[in-house]
This record gives sequence, C-alpha cells and structure tokens, in this order.
Amino acid sequence: MGKLNPLQVRNLKEPGRYSDGDGLLLEVRPGGAKSWIARLQANGKRRDYGLGSAKDVSLAEARDKAREYRKQLRAGTDPLEAKRNAREHIPTFREAAKAVHAEHKPGWRNGKHGAQWLATLEAYAFPHFGELPIDRIDSGHVRDALAEIWLTRPETARRVRQRIGTVLDYAHGKRWRAHPLGMAAVNKSLPKQPPKIGHFDAMPYARVPEFSQAVKSRVSMGRLALEALILTATRSGEVRGARWSELDLDAATWTIPAERTKTGKRTGKPHIVPLSPAALDVFARAKALRIEASDLVFHGSKRGRPLSDMTLLKVLRDAGEPFTVHGFRSAFRDWVAEQTNFPGEVAEAALAHTIPNKVEAAYRRTDFLDKRRKLMEAWGAYCFGGSSNVVRLAAG
Repeated sequence: MGKLNPLQVRNLKEPGRYSDGDGLLLEVRPGGAKSWIARLQANGKRRDYGLGSAKDVSLAEARDKAREYRKQLRAGTDPLEAKRNAREHIPTFREAAKAVHAEHKPGWRNGKHGAQWLATLEAYAFPHFGELPIDRIDSGHVRDALAEIWLTRPETARRVRQRIGTVLDYAHGKRWRAHPLGMAAVNKSLPKQPPKIGHFDAMPYARVPEFSQAVKSRVSMGRLALEALILTATRSGEVRGARWSELDLDAATWTIPAERTKTGKRTGKPHIVPLSPAALDVFARAKALRIEASDLVFHGSKRGRPLSDMTLLKVLRDAGEPFTVHGFRSAFRDWVAEQTNFPGEVAEAALAHTIPNKVEAAYRRTDFLDKRRKLMEAWGAYCFGGSSNVVRLAAG
C-alpha cells in the first residue's frame, strides 16, 4: 500500500520530493506546482520518468502508470521508446530495406544488381532480424548474421555487410534510429577472412563517403595522405612521393613525373591529375604542416623521408576496416561504372591505365583532361557530400 493519500497530495506545500513507494514520487516545486515522477531502473541505471502533473493525474492513476512502466522495463522495453513508437511507426528492418531498394532502384543502371541487392538481404539478413524494428538492431545482431557466411562466402558476406550498413544509415537519416550503427565493432568481432587471390580487396564505393568523413575528422599526415589518395584515385607510392614542385595550385593540377608512375615508366609520359576542390582542401591542410627545406607533401617522421605504405594501411586497420589501400582505385572505378554516365575511357585515363589495344593507343592523342576534371569533381563531391568546406590554394 502507498505511503501517500489523496488528502496529503492536495495539501503538501513544502518544496521537495515525497515518496509513495515502489519508485513513485510526488515532486512539489517552489510556487506550488506538483508533478508525478517514476524513479526506475532502466538498463542497470536509475532513471526518472515524468508521469504528468498532479492537477491532471490522480494518485491512483500515477500508481497505475508507474506499475505499467515497471512492467514494460521488466519486458525489456523502455517506456519512452514505447510512447515514441506509439506516436510514430518505426519500420522493421525488412520494411526499411524495401524502402531503400525502392528509392535507389531508379538510379541503378543494372536491373540485375537491383534484384541481387534485395535478394542477398532476404537470404542472409531478414532471417536474423528482418522483423525487428530498425531502431532495435545493434552490432550484435549484424555480427551474428554475418558470422554464418563470413568465412564460407566471404565476398557475399562483405556485400551483405555493406547493404545492411546502407539500410541502417538510411534509417538514421529518416530519424528512425537515434544513432548510426558503428561498423568498427562488427568488423573487429569477426574472424580474419582468407586472402582473396588475384584482386585487390576494395571497400564498396557506397561506404567510401562515410569512411572519408571519418578519416578527415582527425588530423595526421597519414590520414591526409590517404584522403588525397582517395580523392585523386592515384597509387600509394605516387601519393607518398608527392612533391610540392609537382603541384600547380593555380591550375589545380598535379603532374606526376613519368618515372614515378607505373604507366609512365613504359610510355615516358607524366600523369596529370586534375585536383577537385575537395582534393585542394587536402593539400591546404597538408601545407599547414609543411616542413621547411623539404619538398615532400606528405613527409614521414624522419626528415626528408616519405611516409611508409604501412602508415596509410594503419589508418584503415585502426578503423577496423579489412580493405587494402590500393582497393580505393577499384572503388572509384566501380562508382564511375555504376553511378555515373562518364565514358569508361575517361575513367581509365583517370586511373592512368595502359590502353591494351596498341593500335588504339597509337592513335589516341588526348588524355581527356577536361573531362577528367569534371569526373574528379563529381567524385570529390560524392566522397564528401558536397560539403567539405573546400578552399582554393594560392601558389607558392
């Protein structure tokens, strides 16, 4: 039986909190306003839940509300979450995935890809948490679903992981989830996959914007170099050996000498990289860390020495990502093919790939610089959502 009675509730004037028992409190504020509070344990922590004004909620009603809240907490449901769900329908993962598929489908050039996108979730995600509300899914759910195929079907598992992440990010954007799901915990909890033979393990291009923003969130020479590598689609050695004398910042170009490029060593031609506004922003931040008497853009810890390749890889590993640094070139190429209308030869020129057909190579007189500039600007906007606070550098 409660400690308070209706007469006491009506007559109490002294500011303070008065207990009725079982966590139910009557709060009297200075000025005489009174309200009900349920002080309950939620996920091992004490939490206060407002039950309404004592003018509108009687003692008996407050006891009923507090009893209902305790019942919900014992069942594993937060009362505030239950109230929110009652006001706004929170879709299940299955419903959210179908909404993502419907919105993205018009942008997919390959109908087969669109069908496979949903089919993989139906096969490997829906059986585990398809009927769960999207805001109830945590890293444990995702990890357990992926674990079943992580070693036996590694390529499929990585695609499923990327697609689950897309659905959860969509849900966060729609305010169905308070927070995005941290994939780093999922990645670290899964075993190491067997090495993939014959191909570089590329991060899916759909995850590159999120990763790029994470790289930019902290400053280090390794992070700046990796960010430049992503935005220019160049090779690790080319970025790590980049020199200020190779940059024409007024023209927004980076001319990599022939001897420093894989293709140039065979053709004798330098590779001119058009720098997008996002890439210029990277060099602006690198310039602030420039060491006097050194022409290296991304210098290592030892004076006059460039960064090691492991420095760039460490940024990926610290983020819990299993991909290779070189794989960002593949991610870029996949993005061009699946998400843009730029011709394949422009993308190949951006990657400084050799033209296999010797006759075609002999007659091609252009390096598509103007078209590549538009392509790299689109890629930079994609990686940073068009909001990277870019600046244009002055020469010198």
